[in-house]
Amino acid sequence: MQHHAGISLLPGTASGPIVVMAEPLSFWGGVDPATGTVIDVHHPSHGVSLAGAVVLMPTSRGSCSGSGVLLELALSGRCPAALIFAGPEDTLTLGAIVAAEMFGRSIPVVRLPEEAFAALASAAEAEIVPDAVLADGGRVQIPLSAAVHGDLQLSTSDRRLLAGDEGIAAQQAMRIVCAMARQQGATALVDVTRAHVDGCIYAGPANLIFAEKMEQLGARTRVPTTMNAISVDHANWRRQGVAPEFGEPAARLADAYVRMGCRPSFTCAPYSLPGPPALGEAIGWSESNAVIFANSVLGARTAKHPDFLDFCIAVSGRAPLAGAFLDEGRRARRAVRVELPEGADSSAWPLIGYLTGLASPDRVPLIKGLAKARPARDDLKALCAAFGTTSAAAMLHIEGITPEADSLGGSPEDEVVITRAALAAGWRHLNDGPAGIDLVAIGSPHASLEECRAVAERLDGHRLAGNLSVIITTGRDVVAAAEAEGTLAGLRRSGVDVVPDLCWCSITRPVFPERAKVVLTNSGKYAHYGPGLSGCTVRLGTFEDCIEAALTGAAPARLPGWLS
Repeated sequence: MQHHAGISLLPGTASGPIVVMAEPLSFWGGVDPATGTVIDVHHPSHGVSLAGAVVLMPTSRGSCSGSGVLLELALSGRCPAALIFAGPEDTLTLGAIVAAEMFGRSIPVVRLPEEAFAALASAAEAEIVPDAVLADGGRVQIPLSAAVHGDLQLSTSDRRLLAGDEGIAAQQAMRIVCAMARQQGATALVDVTRAHVDGCIYAGPANLIFAEKMEQLGARTRVPTTMNAISVDHANWRRQGVAPEFGEPAARLADAYVRMGCRPSFTCAPYSLPGPPALGEAIGWSESNAVIFANSVLGARTAKHPDFLDFCIAVSGRAPLAGAFLDEGRRARRAVRVELPEGADSSAWPLIGYLTGLASPDRVPLIKGLAKARPARDDLKALCAAFGTTSAAAMLHIEGITPEADSLGGSPEDEVVITRAALAAGWRHLNDGPAGIDLVAIGSPHASLEECRAVAERLDGHRLAGNLSVIITTGRDVVAAAEAEGTLAGLRRSGVDVVPDLCWCSITRPVFPERAKVVLTNSGKYAHYGPGLSGCTVRLGTFEDCIEAALTGAAPARLPGWLS
């Protein structure tokens, strides 16, 4: 049976068994880069292998690092045979563009209309040929047309970069930026004032191969560029017992980016650095929580740029004028009303972010019902980070709180309600697990100075329980400030480890304690990604639960006071 035509975004030929994903997936934290198996314990396809499969997925979600995981799988021969989406998708598409552009590895990427996607989803295997997707021995035939790209308007300096007048690396970066712009349907590029590179996390050799190849080609940043958290504490990893076969390439990756002009900020919270982006400022940021916070809370403008594209933007100073750079891409299309009980504390914010992402997985939401709660900056950080784990959207609006809620939150198409019962069910889902705690994880995204102070004040010099560890991950600037004011000394007196440079989504053993099996965190982001990344039980708790566990070694599963 012939169906409506799909779009061939990245042409090629492939065949394999069909794997259907019922909901979007983040490849970073959701797929093992060594095997291609789904490791996200919250995903319905947990345990399924994607290697060699024709993967059908509505779109991707979550981390910008998914492109790095796909490149890793492509270079090791464990990638999906092809990717077929039902809607727009950037992160994995960019990984496939880089695999083809720089390494000659072809992964066809196709977008299908709803009816054709559904028909293909019921088949067992598929073949992609240049002009069609075929399945069930030819009984399902979906014609493919090339993506129709409007003319991409390029400036004189864009053309100089593309022609190689400013070096091979700048030319390669510009080729990738233009390929992505065309895939997104952009008709122009935009100047950015700054960039933030997320591809410095060592997911495997592919990230390092990309960076060192760009350095070999002579790449240099042309706008001020900060760097995300990396995968080791750069100065101390040897002392911490990290195996050289991991520590050396992880440090080499960071060093390559620094040599190419990036600032060794090594934080996943670049909005907390001095001189954050201003309202309306066009920036080229990656890292899902950073992008969502910058767009939503600061009112700056950036798309959710996949890893590798972030560095190409830093090298060219240009980004595709698409997505959240445009008013149209920032407009709220769904209202999410939260029935927030009186007296909610800081534990409400990661929960609201997580559930809002599930309620608005593919569109910008306007969140209602929170104005009276008066969230602090760290509360908004926790909400944005958790939202980024369950939604593909690059931003959100909060009525009465975020700067563009009035102007761009105005006319949602529908409304979803998160009831008190839904809040309680969501909390139970993320809080479930044994009472005995081995590790308390604070700082995903990186802890602020205020959060470090709060832990120090509550512990008040008391020693941690028995074999329990408390680790706070944070940026170098926060470590320096905490040291200067004595907060760091107070935390150390209690036995708390404060680790710079890496974050919970990049931490590995033995910095992550070998004996730890049950982890308690106040981060919705880490409660989501942690089980897949660490192989441990990771429970979401309140700040008070974390302190109780630190002092007693236990925190029973229970609703927070404001929900019970």
